[in-house]
Amino acid sequence: MQPRSPPKAVAAGLTSGITTMVAHSGGPPLAMYLLPLGLGKQVYAGTTSLFFTVGNIVKAAPWLALARPAGSVWTLMAISLLAIPSGVWLGWRLHARLDQRQMYRVCYGLLVVTAMKLLWDGVGGYLH
Repeated sequence: MQPRSPPKAVAAGLTSGITTMVAHSGGPPLAMYLLPLGLGKQVYAGTTSLFFTVGNIVKAAPWLALARPAGSVWTLMAISLLAIPSGVWLGWRLHARLDQRQMYRVCYGLLVVTAMKLLWDGVGGYLH
């Protein structure tokens, strides 16, 4: 378990905020800061949930102003809202089933998969 570092927290928060606004991929920078802290699974899940809830609320108006969604996109967004309750329910169930060590293994595993995907996309974009 690493000690908390305000400069690292600010750097992770800024990086996560910027990447979530630009590419909807702010999870890895936040996870890279939070996972080594060894937080309890409730605190870790609550922190990430609150971070992205606030971040999504803050970025919603500017994103909608920049993107100017058309009618079909508004329909898709409305339909997607229906997935929120089932996603929350499923997350709640998984959170209750996983113990602390399993949750951290899953989070680190997802972080590695995400990093590999981002690297693959980056190299693929560079080569084309």
